[in-house]
Amino acid sequence: MSLSQSMAQREALLRLHVEHLATVAVVAGEGADVVAGLSASAKTLPPRYFYDDAGSALFERICGLEEYYLTRTETAILRERAAAIARITGECELVELGSGSATKVRLLLDAYKKVRRRYLPIDVSAGILESSARALLIDYPDLTVHGLVGTFEQGLAGLPATLLASRMIAFLGSTLGNLTPAECDAFFGRVGAALAPGEYFLLGVDLHKDTATLEAAYNDREGVTAQFNLNMLRHLNWRYGGNFNLDRFRHLAFYHEQARQIEIYLESLEAQSVRLDRLDLTVQLASGEAIMTEISRKFDLDVLAAELQSHGLAAIQRYSDPARRFGLLLCRRF
Repeated sequence: MSLSQSMAQREALLRLHVEHLATVAVVAGEGADVVAGLSASAKTLPPRYFYDDAGSALFERICGLEEYYLTRTETAILRERAAAIARITGECELVELGSGSATKVRLLLDAYKKVRRRYLPIDVSAGILESSARALLIDYPDLTVHGLVGTFEQGLAGLPATLLASRMIAFLGSTLGNLTPAECDAFFGRVGAALAPGEYFLLGVDLHKDTATLEAAYNDREGVTAQFNLNMLRHLNWRYGGNFNLDRFRHLAFYHEQARQIEIYLESLEAQSVRLDRLDLTVQLASGEAIMTEISRKFDLDVLAAELQSHGLAAIQRYSDPARRFGLLLCRRF
């Protein structure tokens, strides 16, 4: 590394602040969601356990897969529409929920190049948040970053004061689809509460389409999605002192057309007993018994706009690709 590169990196770090929300206070009932899910007759695990550092890295690989059209389609929409979004919002700091590698937010940052830029990424993975923030600070010398390590709920509740003229919360990648209708309703309420009147919410969602296209996106030929799904068990082993044997499970994913959602499971390949010592939990699994790890709901933009309206979020612009595979809604808090 040259002296100039070293100096640039040190200067960039002066514009970075990372706040670890999950360690600020003890999280009440930590692991209670795992106990409840694995104790139910139809077993479930919360999708948030996908995202340790290894899981976040695997998800970045998924986003580049040929079958996983979601990322490249949303990116194409953003590339085409980012300038229009920036014109509508004016000077506006960007909050990103589930920031990951912060790849798509670069399109928005580029669109705001003539105004001051501030970025507030929120992610449960400290590793990927910090590495992506450092890369952004090198590439955008005028940018300041205030990262928040924690869940979406913690991040929205812990947002610092707005320093620029306005603020936009971006929730991209169709992560909204992981939430049940009740969870989605509560989430919109939290977003509305985190924004002042006149501020913005940019939401990306996958749209309902043919079953073959959807199922291929979650059953890729390389098996990366299967690794991502199985990594949840490795994460639980580390976090809660578990003894899940990943070789005794397999990945399943299919589209439930009536419910308009992809359903993802880990199927037990044999009868087995699993122990999570830190949760004082023993789980008995029958051969063929499945644990649901994720849903990915598919949306209709008109229906979604009506739901957002009920939480004080007016959909002022709707964007989609020509094939209507993916959609973006730009909303203003009223």
